[in-house]
Amino acid sequence: MVKCRRMQMLLILVVLSFLLIHFLPCSNNAHMEEKPSPVHILILSSWRSGSSFTGQIFSQHPDVFYLMEPAWHIWAKMYQNSARVLHMAVRDLVRSVFLCDMSVFDAYMPSQKKKSDLFQWETSRALCSPPACDSFSRSDIITAGNCKTICGKYPFSKVEEACKTYSHVAIKEVRFFDLKVLYPLLTDPSLNLKIIHLVRDPRAVFRSRENTMADLKRDTNIAVGSQKTKGEMGPYNTMQVICKSHVEIYKAGRQAAPSFLKDRYLLVRYEDIVRNPLARAAQMYRFAGLHFTPQLRKWLHNITHGKGHGGHSFHIESRDALRVSQAWRKTLPFQKIEKVQNECKDAMDLLGYRLVQSEEEQKNMSLDLLFAQNSS
Repeated sequence: MVKCRRMQMLLILVVLSFLLIHFLPCSNNAHMEEKPSPVHILILSSWRSGSSFTGQIFSQHPDVFYLMEPAWHIWAKMYQNSARVLHMAVRDLVRSVFLCDMSVFDAYMPSQKKKSDLFQWETSRALCSPPACDSFSRSDIITAGNCKTICGKYPFSKVEEACKTYSHVAIKEVRFFDLKVLYPLLTDPSLNLKIIHLVRDPRAVFRSRENTMADLKRDTNIAVGSQKTKGEMGPYNTMQVICKSHVEIYKAGRQAAPSFLKDRYLLVRYEDIVRNPLARAAQMYRFAGLHFTPQLRKWLHNITHGKGHGGHSFHIESRDALRVSQAWRKTLPFQKIEKVQNECKDAMDLLGYRLVQSEEEQKNMSLDLLFAQNSS
């Protein structure tokens, strides 16, 4: 009888051990798998293309950790090099930021750095709310001006701490000129990368660059080469480089896209955003797996239907966004329009921007006709 009981107890222990070994870990794994891996969003564009505004569409979302042009620090530190030479360093920095490893900035920033040493940090709502700053709520719409006044004193370590608390990490960057440079990130199993390729009418970009030339001088020299930026043709040489890069990125993303790019590349035209901001924002949010909240809808409508003129390089303010996007048609001489069109014809054809054939057509062409080919 005693022997029989011992056998029963032994059998019970074996069964319990089996359950502990095989079922509890599975439950833990299932619980761990309930939390989806972070989504990484790269807004890929060029200067004066509406990328700061588009970045804010993501930055103001309560589920998004956003940084604006973190690779600015590389170009500021290594300005003697060309954009192509710096591509790899920019890519490595972007990868580290996506993984919330902010030690990558140690090579490009002061050793005793603060959060406020990060380029345009105040444009990130995530760096203006907990745990990066306790003065606002994570659900608040936060302007850069309010944030800069209150949240600059926090240590740099708060950047990494905040990043790790979000389901989405978004970066806006203007320092990639070739999508193929990003292929290692797209095939990296530690990343879930989606690319939004933002383009704008080259004539509007040219006109905006004329108004902000001093702010862009160093970046232009790195992107184009200082010799090519000089003289009367300098601005047109710059547009040629910008337009060529958009063509190459588009072809790599759409026309000859490898299998790992499927459903991970989205082309967005800035003019389409300002013509129908709510619909285009909804499209980008769906692509990124984000919910479009009523608060964000109200903010986006208000910021695109104001009276501002949008003159500063980085400031995002309430403005009549559609009118501002078309200001080049009234202020840019037709001779300059012709030169820009000559340098950017391939990009305009590919991306759906209609050429203006005369000064009279420039003045009289309706908006719908001008963008009839890109109203998708």
